[in-house]
Amino acid sequence: MTRALITLPKTARKGDTFEIRTVVGHPMETGFRPGADGKTLPRNIIERFECHYNNELIFKADLFAAVSANPYIAFHTVATASGNLRFTWTGDQNFVHTETVAFEVT
Repeated sequence: MTRALITLPKTARKGDTFEIRTVVGHPMETGFRPGADGKTLPRNIIERFECHYNNELIFKADLFAAVSANPYIAFHTVATASGNLRFTWTGDQNFVHTETVAFEVT
């Protein structure tokens, strides 16, 4: 089971810039490390992160083998309207995890 931690303010004034921080728990494997049997373990990484603000893409990142386990991603955006922020992590082995957080603009 995947666990995501998302930190952002519950409210902001229209036009204010605010920070969004995310961490997702994931059993990362680079695909270069040998297992106990000596065979290379299959790659299992998060390849992409996206954030949509009221269904508009506001941030995306393509991740590669050098990304750490449980990747931490932080970015800023501008408060434009109340609504939802949708966070999606996708990766190898058909991994997809989505979280939605409500956000209020005052």
